[in-house]
Amino acid sequence: MAGAEGDDSLYPIAVLIDELRNEDVQPPLESLATVEETVVRDKAVESLRKISQEHSPVDLEVHFVPLVKRLASGDWFTSRTSACGLFSVCYPHVSSTVKAEIRQHFRTLCSDDTPMVRRAASSKLGEFAKVLELDYVKSDIIPLFTALASDEQDSVRLLAVESGVSIATLLPQEDLEDLVMPTLRQAAEDKSWRVRYMVADKFSELQKAVGPEITKNDLVPAFQNLLKDCEAEVRTAAANKVKVFCESLPEDSRETIIMTHILPCVKELVSDTNQHVKSALASVIMGLSTILGKDNTVEHLLPLFLVQLKDEYPEVRLNIISNLDCVNEVIGIRQLSQSLLPAIVELAEDAKWRVRLAIIEYMPLLAGQLGVEFFDEKLNSLCMAWLIDHVYAIREAATCNLMKLVEKFGAEWAQNTIVPKVLGMANDSNYLHRMTTLFCINALSEVCGQEITTKHMLPVVLKMSTDQVANVRFNVARCLQKIGPVLDSSALQAEVKPVLEKLATDQDMDVKYFALDAISGMYPFISLTFQHISSQKHFHSPLYCFFFFFALSIVLALA
Repeated sequence: MAGAEGDDSLYPIAVLIDELRNEDVQPPLESLATVEETVVRDKAVESLRKISQEHSPVDLEVHFVPLVKRLASGDWFTSRTSACGLFSVCYPHVSSTVKAEIRQHFRTLCSDDTPMVRRAASSKLGEFAKVLELDYVKSDIIPLFTALASDEQDSVRLLAVESGVSIATLLPQEDLEDLVMPTLRQAAEDKSWRVRYMVADKFSELQKAVGPEITKNDLVPAFQNLLKDCEAEVRTAAANKVKVFCESLPEDSRETIIMTHILPCVKELVSDTNQHVKSALASVIMGLSTILGKDNTVEHLLPLFLVQLKDEYPEVRLNIISNLDCVNEVIGIRQLSQSLLPAIVELAEDAKWRVRLAIIEYMPLLAGQLGVEFFDEKLNSLCMAWLIDHVYAIREAATCNLMKLVEKFGAEWAQNTIVPKVLGMANDSNYLHRMTTLFCINALSEVCGQEITTKHMLPVVLKMSTDQVANVRFNVARCLQKIGPVLDSSALQAEVKPVLEKLATDQDMDVKYFALDAISGMYPFISLTFQHISSQKHFHSPLYCFFFFFALSIVLALA
């Protein structure tokens, strides 16, 4: 049975080899361009397009064009869809008579009874138009574009929109209004949201193609409608284009158009019911500040930024914080600190811990945009306050935040600004805060380097080994194991080893366990022994432990 399956899998290859030996067979790529599998057809068309470049004009007319005609006239829709991708590669290199035949075949496929064929023709309409003479673009392509943009299938119409943008780039300015714009205006108000989405998605390319006058007269109202569309997907696509659209408006009327027509729509989108719309807008809205200038930003845009900065969805807030540098360049750090930063601080102290957590995660990004001086003045104390938050997840995130800040601002900054405050927590009356000191040292040791770790952090860790709380002591053992690779060998032998040996005889079993685990990391020959013994059921019995640690002390003394 297995042999039969293997033979079946090789059968198509055997047929192909047999056909290649036969002089009368049609080209293999032509056959592959007619199969049902879309991926195979597409690859066959891709190969045929490459092969066409190797043909002389005479060979194209003798061999390649007949192949295209056969595909275009095939009984199955699969061959006709493949033909749509081949007209543009051969058209520029053939005679006028053959060109006329190719145009006729393409016209026929654009009105094919099968939607899949019309869809393929619609997707290649713009590509084909680029290789045609301008007169034929007007006489042949424009009517086809109009017909496809009005097709009963929305999948055909939306592809016609993309082709329409390409066609608009080919026409003189004086012909655009009469030949292209009526159809594109119709597409912008199409009953299918997918078509309107395509218009919104291609809006900046369309704006570039039609020029400033048509933009003012036609595209501005169309863009307003897309921003107000009833479908969230369309509003999202349009919101993504707000900054680019505004940047490309005619300079002499840019500010007026934005303030009168675009900004009112933007204000509505800030409070949109769909999070994707708000997120898309938040990713570009900050860019409007460089276009509108300081006064308009302060008066009109800052209130919108504040609304989005307090949005319930994290992605919206992140997109605002990620682009603060745009606003900073326009209104300055002082104005920014008086407007947006109070909102950030408010969120950082929010009663809901998940909100506080979100702001912590954005802090390294925010710090990088505002700079070290401003950060130290306005936000440093906030970051330190998170370290003593009553929620563990906040303290953990705050520790990670410090590490990222040191990566951004450097070890010297850490030594002068962060490390003293972190180490000061080692004397806190709350043992949770003392443990946070150890967690911070775990995170900071590598980014701060050997000198700072050895000189400033290690003495504090060693001192905490005598803490009254067992949880603190076993975290000291874990901390020493963590920072061990950063320390030099002399510090390990002279300072770390004696402390771990003492902790290994601690009354608390967890402290003993983690001390021994740390020692096994320092002395690999102990590691396997420890892993074996700690797994034994007698490991926690007092007598067993006494003899084990007695033997261990002898080994360490000899080490």
